[in-house]
Amino acid sequence: MLVLGIFILIVLVLLLFSLVFLIKFLLFMFKRLRGKDAAFATKGVRKGVFGMFGFLVLGIILIVITQVTATTPKIAKQDSIAELREVRLNGRKEWISLRGESRNKPVLLFLAGGPGGSQLAATRYELSDLEKNFVVVNWEQPGSGKSYSAVSKKQLTPEIYVEDGTALVRSLLKEFKQEKIYLIGESWGSALGIFMVKQQPELYHAFMGTGQMVAFEETERIDYDLAMKLAKENDDQKIIDKLIQNGKPPYYGNSVTTKSATYLNYLSQVMARNPEIQNAGFQTLRDLSAKEYGLLDKVNYLRGILQTFNHVYPQLYETDLRKEYGKLDVPIYFLLGRHDLNAPLSLAEDYYKKLEAPSKEIIWFEHSGHNPWINEQERFAEVVQQIAEENK
Repeated sequence: MLVLGIFILIVLVLLLFSLVFLIKFLLFMFKRLRGKDAAFATKGVRKGVFGMFGFLVLGIILIVITQVTATTPKIAKQDSIAELREVRLNGRKEWISLRGESRNKPVLLFLAGGPGGSQLAATRYELSDLEKNFVVVNWEQPGSGKSYSAVSKKQLTPEIYVEDGTALVRSLLKEFKQEKIYLIGESWGSALGIFMVKQQPELYHAFMGTGQMVAFEETERIDYDLAMKLAKENDDQKIIDKLIQNGKPPYYGNSVTTKSATYLNYLSQVMARNPEIQNAGFQTLRDLSAKEYGLLDKVNYLRGILQTFNHVYPQLYETDLRKEYGKLDVPIYFLLGRHDLNAPLSLAEDYYKKLEAPSKEIIWFEHSGHNPWINEQERFAEVVQQIAEENK
């Protein structure tokens, strides 16, 4: 989020300079119009207007070209699949990537965090080992990245994610002629995965949740209190003041994202400084520059994080998996980072104890925080493959 903030700041500064330049240009020409060089100034204004119009047209053309040419890199194998594809799910236009060294391998669907997060590039970089044994499908959920405009924000609900996710699974099963798929969900995606397997358990070999979310409002309160505690221990007065100013969650209105980011970003920074955690943090600029995203997608990548989260997250406050999802008919695995500060481990362990499932297991990643699939990517891929072998 810190890198994301810097990126947004740079974009805003460039826009500001452009606006200032335009205002100065128009004022200059207005003065010339009032002086002796009126004819020259009028001609200059016309040239300036045509120039700006031409610049706008070129900009639109560039955006269209980058959108049309967005792709996912090929895989150099004879029977491989590497596609970036638009799909219709319940009448909505959404996007997926499909990557695997063989089309005949089992299908593995990855559910990104958020709501509003896009991880097309991140999973390609971090989970490429899974492409050896699976057809890895990454779904751009409504309100994120390439699927940002799939649903009006006012209409976007958790139920739509479940409906469209299930529709996607059914289409994948039909295309690849398989009876079931494997499902991985990270952070918000870990809750969405639980919603999906509860509704249609017959579609899944197993579910794997990492950065497992359990009770959303309780999580926010725990995270806020932990951030305050750590900020006091580290004498981070700016964070303390900001947390006090924001007040305790839950938050509503237009500032949900920014207020939540105060403690979530702080906890992420603490994890990034933890020497026990390997490869801490997302590489946002690397992911934003990836081939999967056109220029408009890059903008929507940021809008999803800021706006979709703001709208959808408050709808999840009342969700507590321990109360509504205590019995599942699919093997369940929690792949948890030992040093996760964003998704309270106490809640995941409590849910695990109460959960009834055909089989269940917590697998600990000793050198991970909230994102074991990034922190310990090689071991994560090995664990996923082992789970798949156990649940064919």
